Amino acid sequence: MSVIEHNFIYLFFVVLLMIGLYGAIAKVNLVKKLFGLTIFQTAIILFYVSIGQKKGAAIPILEVGHGHQALPDVVAAHYINPLPHVLMLTAIVVGVATVGVALAVIQRLYAEYGTVEEDEILEKIVRS
Repeated sequence: MSVIEHNFIYLFFVVLLMIGLYGAIAKVNLVKKLFGLTIFQTAIILFYVSIGQKKGAAIPILEVGHGHQALPDVVAAHYINPLPHVLMLTAIVVGVATVGVALAVIQRLYAEYGTVEEDEILEKIVRS
């Protein structure tokens, strides 16, 4: 396997990150900027979830019937660390709430200035 084939998923994340960064920086429409930031955030979440995976590892749940006697036999390398997945689940919830607040702010800006184009809003603010 070539290096690109072996690391294709990371190349995909970089492309997704660049699309989101381009949308957040280059666009003047606030809704498009918000979508760019959401794509950027999604790429980061997917990256962290993908690096939290181990081949051949099991979920860290002991079977029923194993008491405290089984704990010394547990080897951490045989289990998937659930912390990255839990943190990314929290990031998803925070991201959804942030997008909701941002959309409400954009809606309020549209009601106030009649546009969602950043340069037009700044121009109207400077004139007033």
